[in-house]
Amino acid sequence: MDHEIVHLPKEVWKGTILPIRYTTDKYYDVIVNNTENGYVISIEKKSFAEPVTHAPADLDFPDRLYADHWENAFAWGVVEEGRLIAAIETAPEQWSNRLRITELWVADEYQRQGIGHALLEVAKEQARLERRRAIILETQSCNVDAIEFYMHEGFRLVGLDTCCYSNTDIQRKEVRLEFGWFPEEKQKLRREDIEIRPETEDDWYDVELITQRAFWNLHNMGCDEHYLVHKLRRDMDYLPELSRIAVKDGEVIGSIMYSKARVVDGTDVHEVLTFGPFCVASKWQGCGVGGLLLKETIGLAASKGYKGIVIFGEPEYYPRFGFKTCDHFGITTADGRNFSSFMAIELVEGGLKDVKGRFYLSEVFENLPREEVEEYNKKFPRLPKIKFPGHWD
Repeated sequence: MDHEIVHLPKEVWKGTILPIRYTTDKYYDVIVNNTENGYVISIEKKSFAEPVTHAPADLDFPDRLYADHWENAFAWGVVEEGRLIAAIETAPEQWSNRLRITELWVADEYQRQGIGHALLEVAKEQARLERRRAIILETQSCNVDAIEFYMHEGFRLVGLDTCCYSNTDIQRKEVRLEFGWFPEEKQKLRREDIEIRPETEDDWYDVELITQRAFWNLHNMGCDEHYLVHKLRRDMDYLPELSRIAVKDGEVIGSIMYSKARVVDGTDVHEVLTFGPFCVASKWQGCGVGGLLLKETIGLAASKGYKGIVIFGEPEYYPRFGFKTCDHFGITTADGRNFSSFMAIELVEGGLKDVKGRFYLSEVFENLPREEVEEYNKKFPRLPKIKFPGHWD
């Protein structure tokens, strides 16, 4: 697809009507029969006697971006010469950990060019980044083209509502159908399924490539973690003797890089460990690769006499391996703060007991000029920079 997908800011696009219209000569006939033992539901494709057209003028509440009833909605689209030609909007269902697609539209003259597919890929990437268990959306039983498109994109029927639009939806052949997309269920890998070893120079590009793809658009538009990997290898604080990669069938699927860090309290300087970038190739996330890397390298660090590790990481993930927030140890960030993603672990009992003060990473973590990152990006296949909810330029 040649069209660029961009974030549509709420302050600019709120209230924009999406002229969703379609003409169909077919529909899915929904029949619900009450039986002695429950209900029998049938959904069968049939033909209208005459083609039927649905347009915004038929609706009391036409589709529009950032409707008030969708909390935390976020939209993307394709804009050409100031004109919106396609859009997708999502809103999270926090209670169910699902992501709902609230709007999806492509202007008639731009359909069948891959734009709808590309917009759905954005929603799927958001679901991956936010670790949603499913994506759901609504369409009508008479919108046969949309139904077939969603099914082609991996969605399947998950429910229906026979009185969503009126009390005669079944008779009007316009029943609300709910479709869902589910991330692939992944089998956990065992230690014997992968090779964990130090990287060699031949692995460098592959390690940087999986790092770029794992972090791309995660914290910012694009990322710089792959360039940090490149720079860190040459830094005096880097610890290749602790750093490891995971390999399966000759393919690099994970990497964890260790380096020295410091906790400073006045004139007292305590050496500790940190790690990062730490990543798993996207298609292997959820298979336990990260846990295998983490357990092995924590054990290795302990065997070499190190006392503790201090990190910035996901508070939902690291406590299962024994990490605690740094306020348990009297350690703060360089600017004196503590928060849930700032954590540490003792490698020996009481290893951090006397380690108090402010935490400092190697300077290499702080000095990644954007222009250098952009130049380094040319070494890798081009990826689109897309803004996601909670991620800022």
